[in-house]
Amino acid sequence: MGICLGSPSKSDRSVPGQGFGAKVAPGNSKQSSNLSNPKTHSGPFCDALLGSLNDDVSVSSNLKSFTFNELRNATKNFCPDSLIGEGGFGYVFKGWINEATLTSSKPGTGTVVAVKKLKAQSFQGHREWLTEVKYLGQLRHENLVKLIGYCSESKNRLLVYEFMPKGSLENHLFKKGVQPMAWATRMQIAIDIARGLSFLHSLDANIIYRDLKASNILIDSKFHAKLSDFGLARKGPSGDGTHVSTRVVGTMGYAAPEYVASGHLTSKSDVYSFGVVLLELLSGRRALGDETIGGTEGTLVDWAKQFLGDNRQFSRIMDTRLRGEYSKRGAQVACSLALRCLYNEPRNRPSMDEVLAELEQLQAIQNSPQAKLEHRVKTLSSHKPHSLA
Repeated sequence: MGICLGSPSKSDRSVPGQGFGAKVAPGNSKQSSNLSNPKTHSGPFCDALLGSLNDDVSVSSNLKSFTFNELRNATKNFCPDSLIGEGGFGYVFKGWINEATLTSSKPGTGTVVAVKKLKAQSFQGHREWLTEVKYLGQLRHENLVKLIGYCSESKNRLLVYEFMPKGSLENHLFKKGVQPMAWATRMQIAIDIARGLSFLHSLDANIIYRDLKASNILIDSKFHAKLSDFGLARKGPSGDGTHVSTRVVGTMGYAAPEYVASGHLTSKSDVYSFGVVLLELLSGRRALGDETIGGTEGTLVDWAKQFLGDNRQFSRIMDTRLRGEYSKRGAQVACSLALRCLYNEPRNRPSMDEVLAELEQLQAIQNSPQAKLEHRVKTLSSHKPHSLA
């Protein structure tokens, strides 16, 4: 249920035999197979779920309750020209609202927002819509996409978010023709993601995000990253509990192996997914289906693990579009961190607090005057024309 722009994600696919309910972000035109059958759920049950909305939303004064007509006016009657994304749940449109009153404004004036409109026949979409309202309606953090309001008029279910002008991380890493991101930008995005996850894991409710992937990470005008799409988020274990047992949903290539195998969900499941995204940032390759790592069946994790722990070979995974313009020491540290996040045994993975602390320390070192001078000298040297003599 992310709000992103772009082409169909090659990484969104279901895990065979697991009922792996993979979802497609609004920027993607193809829907992954989902073994849940909406026809097996009765109308009254679905109505009961939707009826709980009033209780959920009433606890949050942060959200604006929009009428359907307001959002229809804000999006030019949901016209194709306003469409910015599409997924299995429905469509995302660009809209405009008055910043002061949060009422709809004339298209092209006021504040730009993203309006998500669910398909009426999607039971999965309804459930995820409720979850999104529940969490984003109450949570506020600089690295979480802001939910502005909702509409639950008649059978219409819509959500209104802040507009993220740079689209998804997926676009910037994989879309052809897009300017490659610099090393410093990639590391800042990794820090932003880690901050968002660390915040969720530190809450009393210990929220597990459960669907971290490049298409669910949105970029603002200053290239800061925010987590979007909380439709699969779950409250973590409480008391003496070690995990939450749940049906397996998410996206193949990003999901932790123990979760795929058993349905046992912990915060360390998010840590594994972060390791995959960090690998994507380092390599510029997709988590799944990249032709350079074995075609449709090859996974980025399996391919990269053979190089991550070797300081002499780590450069083999680095994105060639960086043209070597990155800190060698910083890349080694990032590769080592990614490897630890990807350990098969969850207890051996670091916490997101530890991940964040290491990334922030790395950034501080790389931003030191000496490191900047060394990087400048290296860059000038690499671009110096060779003598023909």
